[in-house]
Amino acid sequence: QVHLAESGGGSAQAGGSLRLACEGFGDTKSTTCMAWFRQTSGKEREWVATIDTDGTVDYTKSVKGRFTISLDTAKMTLQLQMNNLKPEGSAVYYCRSGVPSEYDCYSGSWAREAWGQGTLVTVSS
Repeated sequence: QVHLAESGGGSAQAGGSLRLACEGFGDTKSTTCMAWFRQTSGKEREWVATIDTDGTVDYTKSVKGRFTISLDTAKMTLQLQMNNLKPEGSAVYYCRSGVPSEYDCYSGSWAREAWGQGTLVTVSS
């Protein structure tokens, strides 16, 4: 079983930067997919970015060029560098880990899924 713990949330001005981290604990050796999601009150959880242990990454369109996802596979620590923050980026950010149920981390569902408890990011204009 894998447990995830996010850190690094906080407040920033629009145009500023924050760096989120997500540390994995437990049986992380089989984990091959990790991702960041975010959620605001009353809305569904939104996918932000995915990375696999080969280093392949993918981002939702609204954060491309501003956010960078990275993974330290030795420590199973996921990070999200967020630059040029916008007020609409205010949300609780969650990390997720797992293994592909089908082809890869970018299509289909994940098995052995774990979620962190979330960390709040507030961006003011």
